[in-house]
Amino acid sequence: MGGVFGRQDTSRRGSHGMKLESRMVESMKQRAAHGTSVKSFNSIIMKFPKIDEGLRKCKTIFEQFDEDSNGEIDKEELKNCFHKLEISFTEEEISDLFEACDINEDMGMKYNEFIVFLCLVYLLNDPAASEAKTKMGLGDLESTFETLVDAFVFLDKNKDGYVSKDEMIQAINESIPGERSAGRIAMKRFG
Repeated sequence: MGGVFGRQDTSRRGSHGMKLESRMVESMKQRAAHGTSVKSFNSIIMKFPKIDEGLRKCKTIFEQFDEDSNGEIDKEELKNCFHKLEISFTEEEISDLFEACDINEDMGMKYNEFIVFLCLVYLLNDPAASEAKTKMGLGDLESTFETLVDAFVFLDKNKDGYVSKDEMIQAINESIPGERSAGRIAMKRFG
């Protein structure tokens, strides 16, 4: 999910981290080329109950990886998890994933950053990622991640693999025939 990288200063990441980001942006562009089932921001909102159920399962996975129960997963805990599950990512790949998902750059993945991590693992199309999906129990969560990816593809209006603030605003204000936009409803209620 290239957009989750937030286009931060990428100079702190090595060339492998840049490769990961490039792979994810390319993956999102390929998904965008196939289109999305999401037709409006309201349709994303309507899927919240289903997404919420899947994210609760993710919370359980997060708590299993957070060995010291401090509310975040550090790089060592992530490495331990991959080792316990016998997932064959190299130390460098694990480091790249960790750095890409440590959005706050505080050397610990909080739950929301862990969701980003799971989405990245879900989107990677290589044998190690497929193995990780199975061993981490992500197969049961496939529809949740598909919905999140569909929402991202819908929000990425210019199809560059990132979601900007302007694209979010545009998506919120869009409506399809017969539907009032969430932005216009909010303006009437709160404006």
